[in-house]
Amino acid sequence: MLKVIFYLKSEKADKNGECSIFARITYKTNRVSLSTGKTISKERWIYTNNLRNLLRLEKEKILKNYLELYRLNVEKKFNHLFNIDPEVSLEMLKAELTGKSKILTSKTTINEAMQRHNKFFKRKVDAGERSAASLQKYKRSGELLTAFMKKHYTVEDMPVSEISNSFVYNLEEYLKYESSFKGQVGIKNNSVVKYMKMYKTACNYCIRMDLFARNPFDAYDGKLSVKDAVFLTQHELKLIEEKPIFMERLQKVRDIFLFCCYTGYAPVDALNLTPANLFEDNDGNLWIMTNRTKTAIRENVPVLPPAMAVIKKYKNKQIGLLPQISNQKMNAYLKEIADICEINKHLTWYVSRHTFATTVTLGNGVRLEHVSAMMGHTNIKQTQHYAKVLDVNIMEDMEKLKLKYK
Repeated sequence: MLKVIFYLKSEKADKNGECSIFARITYKTNRVSLSTGKTISKERWIYTNNLRNLLRLEKEKILKNYLELYRLNVEKKFNHLFNIDPEVSLEMLKAELTGKSKILTSKTTINEAMQRHNKFFKRKVDAGERSAASLQKYKRSGELLTAFMKKHYTVEDMPVSEISNSFVYNLEEYLKYESSFKGQVGIKNNSVVKYMKMYKTACNYCIRMDLFARNPFDAYDGKLSVKDAVFLTQHELKLIEEKPIFMERLQKVRDIFLFCCYTGYAPVDALNLTPANLFEDNDGNLWIMTNRTKTAIRENVPVLPPAMAVIKKYKNKQIGLLPQISNQKMNAYLKEIADICEINKHLTWYVSRHTFATTVTLGNGVRLEHVSAMMGHTNIKQTQHYAKVLDVNIMEDMEKLKLKYK
């Protein structure tokens, strides 16, 4: 715990008979002292109990406020350094406070910026606030960045201050058409835009840490290509629910898939649910309450009867609410279920989330902002991607219009 106390260095008074006020900063077993730049007479310091008593002199009131602001600044600087590196030393803090910090005067490189951000992000992962998969994507983005600089600039790193607009757009072009991963050359537009957003996020973090002042990725204006999300119609959903399936592995996959269709939970969040996530409100309604692993946003969903049936089926059979299965197996078995049910769509686990948003909720008149809250979206624009105009809704509205023209 960081402690800051003020004391008087009274060995030598100035010509006005005043002594310097010093700050003693203690962290763990270490301490440093430095001058606050302010003075007071020894007599007034003792008389006011180190400025802790009720003060009457305006000069001393101003001095007390200054020392409080000084203390807050010390704590702020310490927190900045701690976020960058938990092993912060008091010598680093002293250098920061006196304007002699090597961190602030050094030329931070783009790889250092990525590493600083990833170190911070890992702490969020360890605390359960973000997913390990997201951290892995940030690490992959760093590898792609290094490979790009090697090929186009024959260096492995460069200062952020030297990154130009041409660097940013050359990087985008490299990712789209030249990068190679597991034998595949080039990355699709939406993935490239997401990688570029990661570089921008990492730089913004370092700007908040006072490592540099300008984000070179602010110049990037790439856009995601909006694609229609695949979802099941009410008829297709019923087909999967009612189709006789006798293989146990496919029954299990169907149950997990239907649970997600009626709750909207993404795969990683659904498999992390336990009985501890179930809550009953004052009216006896059952809710599932948790945070999204991807964004740490709250995602509370009332339990619909089809989801309740799945919960009851697997109650006390495992630690979580649902049986555990890998994403790869789930998607492979869903393809078999699509074939059995004669559904001509690319059925994946994530189709269940789209089905919840489109068919189960919006298709039944649930308001968009409520769907957004249940899905744990950070803003309503994300939910609008799922807000499909269903034929059944058009017909209902047109039937009302027909009555006016009879």
